[in-house]
Amino acid sequence: MSSTPPKSSAVAPTAGRAARPRAKAATPALPDVNFSDYGDVRCLHLGSEWVQGSMLLDKPYDIELEYVQRMMAWLLFDDPAKAPKKHAMQLGLGAAALTKFSRKKLRMKTTAVEINPQVVSACRFWFKLPPDDSKLLVVLADAGVEVRNPVWAGDVDALQVDLYDHEAAAPVLDSFDFYQDCRNTLTEGGCMTVNLFGSRNQYPDSVEEIAAAFGRDAVWLFKPTKELNTVVLAQRTPSRPDRATLEARAADIEARWGLPAKKWLKVFKPLEE
Repeated sequence: MSSTPPKSSAVAPTAGRAARPRAKAATPALPDVNFSDYGDVRCLHLGSEWVQGSMLLDKPYDIELEYVQRMMAWLLFDDPAKAPKKHAMQLGLGAAALTKFSRKKLRMKTTAVEINPQVVSACRFWFKLPPDDSKLLVVLADAGVEVRNPVWAGDVDALQVDLYDHEAAAPVLDSFDFYQDCRNTLTEGGCMTVNLFGSRNQYPDSVEEIAAAFGRDAVWLFKPTKELNTVVLAQRTPSRPDRATLEARAADIEARWGLPAKKWLKVFKPLEE
């Protein structure tokens, strides 16, 4: 989720392969899903002008938005070459940028949790999301419920949280209990990245909830992007890689996948520093 898009839009169809349902909860009224094209970029919207995700039309498996790129910063905390052996999970599908990158580029086992079936259909029809296979699963469920599913406990290496409704005023799930549930999904070396966007007054409270669930020494912060998206990273097991190690991993990430990881190090630091 990010800043306002170009004005032209079209309604995305609901045809396409639906995700397999798992956990169920009371379903709120869900907004219609729209998309707009502007030059070589396609944007996803939930019935409003707010961008909930985007795709480069000529490079559909790359990550276009800066903050979404930053949600891959978990790669800095282990040897990037190990990524294909890991499990990534996204809470909130958006335009499927993280899901597609994890499955197609990193070759990871990838699970995405999305509450709105129109979003899943739009991603499959308009945003090049591949069908489920042995390493890709899209789960149609409430993320706050699904994250407590025992099947995921201690199973996820990279958990990426980007949960916003059509008003985009604040994260839909943003409590100590929710972040504690997120921590419980992670492997011992796992990381969570969260996109925080909305009221400036709420951001410090969100960081404190994350710190309470993970421990203050486990939390790392990016500076806000120009669109005011702030990515926060939290580790299941806190670590402090030295600068040389981070620089070497950043260079490896750039060489392998073209993510601007060297720039991340200029705007990324531990909460407790």
